[in-house]
Amino acid sequence: MAEPEHYRYSQDSGHFTASQPSRSHSLSSTAEQEEEQQRKIQEYKDYHAHLEDENPEKQSLLDNGKVQRVATRIAAKLSRRTTRILNVVYKIIDLTSLPFAFITISTGAVVYGGVFRGNDVFNGLAHSIKGGIFFWYGLLTLGRWMGCFAEYGWAWNERPPVGVVNRWQASVPSAEFVESFVIWLYGAVNVWLEHLAAWGAPWSAMDFEHVSISIMFFGGGLAGMLVESRWIRAFLNASISTYNAPHYVKEHLTPPKTYDFSMNPFPGLIILLLGLMMSSHHQHSMVSTMVHKQWGMLFVGFALARAVTYILTYISPPTSYLPSRPPSELISSFCLISGGLIFIASNKDTVAAMEYYGLHAMFPFTVTMGFTAFLMAWAILVLAVKGWAVRRRQVA
Repeated sequence: MAEPEHYRYSQDSGHFTASQPSRSHSLSSTAEQEEEQQRKIQEYKDYHAHLEDENPEKQSLLDNGKVQRVATRIAAKLSRRTTRILNVVYKIIDLTSLPFAFITISTGAVVYGGVFRGNDVFNGLAHSIKGGIFFWYGLLTLGRWMGCFAEYGWAWNERPPVGVVNRWQASVPSAEFVESFVIWLYGAVNVWLEHLAAWGAPWSAMDFEHVSISIMFFGGGLAGMLVESRWIRAFLNASISTYNAPHYVKEHLTPPKTYDFSMNPFPGLIILLLGLMMSSHHQHSMVSTMVHKQWGMLFVGFALARAVTYILTYISPPTSYLPSRPPSELISSFCLISGGLIFIASNKDTVAAMEYYGLHAMFPFTVTMGFTAFLMAWAILVLAVKGWAVRRRQVA
């Protein structure tokens, strides 16, 4: 009897010639794999269902989209607040590091030299504080020339409006107002301190001279602040601006270009008078008189250089937000820096040490001139490196 013939399925193309038992075996293997996969999926679902049963509150909280959004906002606010606090701390440290270093060096020199003892501490403090103010005033003037405060309109440039800078930077007072305020504050405070070295003793003619200088600073600084007030200048224009002028002359009532730039002579005038007074101020020795005359004439040089700056800006007011860098301000900063350092060195103890060691008055003058030139070159180089780094970061 013949063996039964193996028939092909209707869908078989004839190329596959495997027997029926091998086909049944492959189908059973596929079914087992599907069952294994379904079993693993079910185990995964059972495991997570068990976790949800143990922590239903946590799961419902995480599934709440509103809670997630609120948590994200709180984290963002905390991050911004922390960043602002750290930024403020950084700026405070950045702005006070140099003055603190100056105070540290000054007090260290006093301790090392053994000066300013007893009642001489008042004379030492007066010369150190006042001379230090003029020293930093000179560095501030140099910074204005380099363009450090261009965003405030202090770099002898046109003040940028809101949009170019933020509202706070656009509302900062002018540099001349700040100078006048410092002069006024100096006079208001120092007028009560001139007699500390001779407390309880009768007032001398020199005491009245110093008090008169403080009153000059008080009045000159107050006048300078009034000149910087826009309200005051608007009220002063009321005599002509309130007239009902015809329309064809309205163009002649527009403010001139010089109104957009501050040209206040009072700070320079006060320092000019101070220099003239100190250059002829009577001292206890010839060396002390010569040293006082040196820094007095340097202050006169600052006032004359500042006058040249105002003449240049009056003829051609700044029209750009970039620093105009008048060359006369370099002379102004040099005179202030060197004058402030010699002012510090003109105290009684330092002059007495110079006389004891046989040093003449030109010794501190020549040393200070060299140090000032080097310090200005160093400051310009440091600011140039900063500008290079900022540009490189922007390009990157």
